[in-house]
Amino acid sequence: MRIGIIAHLKHPISAPFKGGLESFTYTITQKLVAMGHEVILFASSKSSADLPLHSILSDEDYDQNTGVRIKRKDLPSEYIAEHHAYFSLMMKVDDFNLDIIFNNSLHYIPITMANIVKTPILTVLHTPPFYELKMAIAKERQNPMIKYVTVSNQSAKTWENFIANCSVIPNGIEVNRWEFYPKANTPRYAIWFGRIHPDKGLHLAIAAAKIAKIPLKIAGAIADVNYYKTFIEPILDDNTELLGLCSHEQLNSIIGNASVCLVTPTWEEPFGLVIAEAMACGTPIAGFKIGALPELVVEGTGILVEPANFEALGIAINLAINLDRKYVRDYALQHFDLNKMMLNYEQMLSEVCENYSLI
Repeated sequence: MRIGIIAHLKHPISAPFKGGLESFTYTITQKLVAMGHEVILFASSKSSADLPLHSILSDEDYDQNTGVRIKRKDLPSEYIAEHHAYFSLMMKVDDFNLDIIFNNSLHYIPITMANIVKTPILTVLHTPPFYELKMAIAKERQNPMIKYVTVSNQSAKTWENFIANCSVIPNGIEVNRWEFYPKANTPRYAIWFGRIHPDKGLHLAIAAAKIAKIPLKIAGAIADVNYYKTFIEPILDDNTELLGLCSHEQLNSIIGNASVCLVTPTWEEPFGLVIAEAMACGTPIAGFKIGALPELVVEGTGILVEPANFEALGIAINLAINLDRKYVRDYALQHFDLNKMMLNYEQMLSEVCENYSLI
């Protein structure tokens, strides 16, 4: 198949990844190429050179350290710049002679413009409903043009008022790229990794680690400076260590040597690749019972408590530390297999190409 992948434009698709969506897009692009498909990735200009990139947005004004685009005179905001990029793409996307458009953008423009495009579209919903996307999909559903899929049963449930019986393909990772650590480091510590953003609840993880009396290492970029300065900076102490963005090899070591991984979303997390990655290292989870976490963190792999209850999470940390790390790793191997995910996407892409009535 000749597949055009539309990426999220918040950040370039390059390592070290700013978040799970960038990692997903990079991996699925590479794997589809390896499976013999002809792929074009529509993403921003500083995306990785080893991807089949067709740039639709310049990263000239992108600050790699802050992950923010500096405002340009001709485009008054990042929001408008993304709007223009997707609008321009959708106006000419049929000229690329694609068999299918694989939309991972989380943007309303590819949805609202689907009715002017002749190429079939498969859209992955990596997020719970938000205003612009809800309105676009509600309108599109009046004259269906798009096949939708999401990443967990919980995510499908959040979309059921807009998309009945939304298909589900759980995310996968290359588990064997993550070295298994049968024993945690001594002295022990907890790990929290991901985007430092209100949605991810780092302030709650720090509070819980203090209750559990365990040092906390924090890996990830500051995605919301105001949140960091208001809620994180004031509670940092000698037992919290900020590591910034880390390479895959660095992350593997930091996560694998940790006694427990804290996962503390404050929103309906649709999946959470950090869970799969931590489990691949053998590191058990202590987190909140929210979004897709109850689907992913089962008995023997971690302990979940009620959302935002950092006191209970502090207790859960010391319980999760004692879980069997080999069992955690084996569970990751069985349930988060990237090859299975890729075969499922390949089949769905092929079916949408062949039978547009699937929408």
